[in-house]
Amino acid sequence: MREEGGERGEEPRDAGEPRQASLRRLRAFGIRPNRELGQHFLIDDNILRLIGSAAELHPADVVLEVGGGLGVLSEFLAPQVAHVHVVEVDRSLEEPLRDALSPFENVTLHLADAVKIDFGALEPGPSKVVANLPYGVAATVLLKSIAELPDAQLWVAMVQREVADRLAAPPGGKSYGATSVIAQLSTEVRVVRKVPRTVFHPEPNVDSALLVMRRRAPAPAEELVALVHAGFAHRRKALAGSLALTPGAPEDIRDATRAALEELGHPADARAERLPPEDWARLAALLGSERLAGLRPR
Repeated sequence: MREEGGERGEEPRDAGEPRQASLRRLRAFGIRPNRELGQHFLIDDNILRLIGSAAELHPADVVLEVGGGLGVLSEFLAPQVAHVHVVEVDRSLEEPLRDALSPFENVTLHLADAVKIDFGALEPGPSKVVANLPYGVAATVLLKSIAELPDAQLWVAMVQREVADRLAAPPGGKSYGATSVIAQLSTEVRVVRKVPRTVFHPEPNVDSALLVMRRRAPAPAEELVALVHAGFAHRRKALAGSLALTPGAPEDIRDATRAALEELGHPADARAERLPPEDWARLAALLGSERLAGLRPR
């Protein structure tokens, strides 16, 4: 195992020691799951096979795993791919992670905050993201990795069911929002299956889901992302009105947006949730870079 920011071989188990790796390491290293960090450790190894199948693992793959936890997914991935980058923010998990990763020379451990680390600086560059993501940062990490990893083609992530539904939501519903649009501009998003709470320790208070995202286009430009966030900032208002309330918006943004919406075949007073992802890109083109340059969504 290579390490950044932070070896231990497998010891014989006594008769009373759990066979499942997460439970065994929880006991061996005296780990108490940190709920503030959204730690829910995977304790059902059958889920690993589901993740592996969805990830279409290949010997040439370079995989980014965010939320290494107790290393069960890491040690499942490592023998099947060229390289694994494991990112873990909780330094109290460093020792059990070493226990899991020490047999593998093709793993780099990054003891860092996934929200702050520059994914684009990882070498070798990841081609896939496969992770059991901490609940609190799941959507943020997925969108960040889309933007920072242009060569990544596939994402397979265990996330909170609500987050999965939001990322995959079609236009028009309550779940459809800025996160949905930004993810779907770049990827085809699919919820593979619901995952029961019993596969985690401790059991979370919410359901989970296995999410697959497949690259179909480059990440949206920053001005398009700003437009989407500004458009959904005031959901009860018409899109043109929401943009007009955004700091940095030009004086003519309301009228220009109403005219652009009509050109796209929408009512001038359409709300943000009416527009499918592709129409957000067309709206940005009609409004123009100069008009969008100053948008600063709250």
